[in-house]
Amino acid sequence: MKGVSSAPGDYIYFKSQVPLHKIPIGTKQWRYYDFGPKTVPPLICIPGIAGTADVYYKQIMSLSMKGYRIISVDIPRVWNYHEWIQAFEKFLDTIDVHHVHLYGTSLGGFLAQLFAHHRPRRVKSLVLSNTYLDTRTFAAAMPWAPFVSWTPSFLLKRYVLTGIRDGPHEPFIADSVDFAVSQVETLSKDDLASRLTLTVDAASVGSLLLPDSSITIMDTNDYCAIPQHLKDELTERYPEARRASLKTGGDFPFLSRPDEVNLHLQLHLRRVGVEPRPEVIKTISRDGADGTDSSSQSEKKSDEEKKDRSSDNTHQGSGSSSPDQSPTFPESSGSSNDPPLPTDTIQLPSLSIDNLILVQLAGEVYQSCLLFTLCYCTLVLVHGGFIISRQSVGFIISRQSV
Repeated sequence: MKGVSSAPGDYIYFKSQVPLHKIPIGTKQWRYYDFGPKTVPPLICIPGIAGTADVYYKQIMSLSMKGYRIISVDIPRVWNYHEWIQAFEKFLDTIDVHHVHLYGTSLGGFLAQLFAHHRPRRVKSLVLSNTYLDTRTFAAAMPWAPFVSWTPSFLLKRYVLTGIRDGPHEPFIADSVDFAVSQVETLSKDDLASRLTLTVDAASVGSLLLPDSSITIMDTNDYCAIPQHLKDELTERYPEARRASLKTGGDFPFLSRPDEVNLHLQLHLRRVGVEPRPEVIKTISRDGADGTDSSSQSEKKSDEEKKDRSSDNTHQGSGSSSPDQSPTFPESSGSSNDPPLPTDTIQLPSLSIDNLILVQLAGEVYQSCLLFTLCYCTLVLVHGGFIISRQSVGFIISRQSV
């Protein structure tokens, strides 16, 4: 499977507008986006093994502009499900969110169900996409799981990427795969090891107090890494849940079919009683912090424009305007005068996944050889009776400089 390193234009625009938050909570580092009106109950997006908080950028940009609050998180470095439940609850307490609606894909959907089972009062609804109910199938397919924490990073990445179907794709699916591959490359060895450990850790979803009417199952009908019989088990567990079937979309429908996914998410939120607040849509100021709502921004802008015009008229009437004085313009609100979203794609050098793995392997071999050489030289010096003092080193340096 070839991976083209590319940066979509809309993703570059997203990164320039929506701030990324990084906060330590206990021993866990949380990385997340939080955008939209704070008065609206949030929809929290939880990715799968090959995902980060960035993979939901299309949902953040689209739904937040419609008046919804979207939070997208990275799965923190946790090694069992009890640790995940405690860590996620502390995260919600830290950002002062009490009741949530969860959207999880693959591993993220499984984590969302576990949290809803153990903390039923905090979860108001679920959107589950290409996910499952227990981990037995994955544990049987990964007998080397006890050694995952000692496995080199490039092998973990290779294992994760082999779960993504190789072969010809429709252009929009190929773009989603390329973006997901680029996000996998940003994950550390410990991040990948902890997620794979969660995938094979013995656990299953018990009965939920949440009614089926508050659950939406959104699956793709073409293919994905989750076996079909696991998706069928999920459907049988929630027979009265709303079904949202996507004809195509692959493993990452939120990237390949964002319009359809966003529409189903809106329908779900409205069905469970979440009303958007488009009149208080947040904008981003130049310093990257949340700005005021669009209506107050426009009122402020009009007031400042009136002041500027009156100031200009005063200066022109008196004729005392200084040549080095310039009128002050209001800050851009980013609502009506924003340039259109760029649709082009910035292409970076194309490298296959195999080449990237070979480069990383060569670097690790080089580091091992260098460490061995240093240890060997140290042993030779010690057993040979040589003692290198600070004075001798200074003498050698002075001799070389001469």
